[in-house]
Amino acid sequence: MKTLTITIFILSISLTACGQDNTRDDSQKSFNNTNTKTDNMDLSKITNETVRNAIEALQNNNLQQWYSFFTDDATFTDDGRILSFKSFFNNAFDKKEKFLSIDKVENEGKSITGNFYAGQWGTFRVYFKFHLNSAGKIDRLDIGQI
Repeated sequence: MKTLTITIFILSISLTACGQDNTRDDSQKSFNNTNTKTDNMDLSKITNETVRNAIEALQNNNLQQWYSFFTDDATFTDDGRILSFKSFFNNAFDKKEKFLSIDKVENEGKSITGNFYAGQWGTFRVYFKFHLNSAGKIDRLDIGQI
């Protein structure tokens, strides 16, 4: 009797494992910051070329390219607080922060609103407002949560 019970138990475990569906679609998978759908986001709606290229560098996690679009003394604010531009973005790029969607582009392509993956802080709606100097370099960036 004991052998029959053990055999039935093992058989039921085997059938349960065989009945599991391992073919989940992307909507069932846990969030991954390197999702190729966001990596290939269409940035063409950003009409300002400098801003579009800077956002592309952000999306590609290319810190040196990102910095190339800014003046050496760029002003940076986060929710109205002036912070160290380099310190903030060194950390942001280390955490692979980026836009997950771009929902609105305004101000001749210099203001962007969308969902943003912010590393340890999670995902939320943000705005990025770029200011360019007369030479076409970004000399100020204001970001904040909406």
